[in-house]
Amino acid sequence: MEVPDKAPQTPPSTFVLIEKTSSAQSDFINTATIAIQSYAPTLYEAAALNERVKDAMLNDATGLATQNTVYGVDLNSDYNYTDTTKKVYRYQAIFDIYF
Repeated sequence: MEVPDKAPQTPPSTFVLIEKTSSAQSDFINTATIAIQSYAPTLYEAAALNERVKDAMLNDATGLATQNTVYGVDLNSDYNYTDTTKKVYRYQAIFDIYF
C-alpha cells in the first residue's frame, strides 16, 4: 500500500499499488472505492498492466466478485496517471466494490 522510497526496499520496475479512497454503508450494504495504480518502465507497459488489473477485478469467472463476501465490482474510471515530476509511468483504475 506504499511505495518504498529507498533501499533496501526499492520497488520492482513493474508493480501495482492499492489504496482505499473511501467507504460507506447504506441499508446494510457496504461499499468501498479503491484506486489501483499500475507502475511500469514504459507508458505502454503501464497501460498493459492496467488492463490486467481490470481483468483481474472484473472477470466473471475469476474476478473479485467471485469471493463469497463481495457481490459486485464496478469500474468507475481508469486513466493515464503518469507522475511527470518524478517521470514515472503509471495508470490508475478506480473501482467501486459492494460487499
